[in-house]
Amino acid sequence: MKDLKAMDALSYGLFILTAHQGEKDNGCIINTAGQVTITPNRVTVAVDKSNLTHDMVLATGEFTLSILSEQADFSLIQRFGFGSGRDKDKFAGFDGAERGDNGILHVTRGVNAWLACKVVSVQDLGTHTLFLADVTDGDTVSSVPSATYAYYQAHIKPRPKAPAPVEESGKKRWICKVCGFIYEGDFLPEDYICPLCKHPASDFELME
Repeated sequence: MKDLKAMDALSYGLFILTAHQGEKDNGCIINTAGQVTITPNRVTVAVDKSNLTHDMVLATGEFTLSILSEQADFSLIQRFGFGSGRDKDKFAGFDGAERGDNGILHVTRGVNAWLACKVVSVQDLGTHTLFLADVTDGDTVSSVPSATYAYYQAHIKPRPKAPAPVEESGKKRWICKVCGFIYEGDFLPEDYICPLCKHPASDFELME
């Protein structure tokens, strides 16, 4: 491992999980990563089964975590998103990534460290899979603090615009609690999916 301090960057924050299988690269945002032991350096990640990155990690047994820093901007989170990425190349036209010794791309822009990991055990959690992995490589990119989820909510995620009064617009408004997207209509469909972060209607709340 290039820099053991890269492990110190893990926090209750946001991470870009990346994987490589065949000729395809993919990545997604997760907020479920943590250090388990120091010797060996071991981490866990929980990944939604509906995500293509999940399938690639399950098939190859390897992944890389890029740890978002407080310098990350919302466009980076929009690019990698919380969704699958089955129908688009999330790295297309993106110059902020490098390929590690394991062949997996890690993000170098808006992050403070990256960790290459090899899966040692897999646990089914229903909608998610928990991967326990040894850290095989990694490096510190910058000394900028990690972006905790609270920091993301307060400083990175766009603040919603003040909604027009219902009596003026004639419509109600719901806001996505994950990315801040605002849906306007008479009602929010139960099967609605956020066009930005791909989260379901259950992650929206009615704006007063």
